[in-house]
Amino acid sequence: MHLSQSCHLSPVPEALSRKPCHGRSLLSRKVTREVAAPSPGENAGVIAMAPAQFEELVAHALERVPRELAQLVDNVVFVIVDDAPPDDPDLLGLYEGIALTERDSRYAGALPDRISIYRTPILRICDTVDDVVEEVIITVVHEIAHHFGIDDDRLHELGYD
Repeated sequence: MHLSQSCHLSPVPEALSRKPCHGRSLLSRKVTREVAAPSPGENAGVIAMAPAQFEELVAHALERVPRELAQLVDNVVFVIVDDAPPDDPDLLGLYEGIALTERDSRYAGALPDRISIYRTPILRICDTVDDVVEEVIITVVHEIAHHFGIDDDRLHELGYD
């Protein structure tokens, strides 16, 4: 598995929906909560965390994936993006690609699937660093599950929503 950083993504569909995009699926995770308006000089309710520390949390979440499953992850790049797309600012993560269950012989030579983890929206919905750790783990697992072809209904049943 590969972890890199990026800053820009193309627009995404409504969260928790599945729409084909040239044979590829877009699957995402979004959680919202109301946050009081910040006082002047406050950080708009976003926990302060350096990008490098957040990247370590994502790497740790990937390390927690059982080895048997991690070995099955195929042709996927993981990226950390500071902000979610402007049209969906509460998006926490996004899987863009062709799930393993949908691949056939025409998949050979395809560009890597992409799992994006959105740093600012995750920091914004969390109250503590421990909350951030938990939310990163849940979001990473949620997006990897989409790579394995697990849909949002099943993830909801398993408590990953």
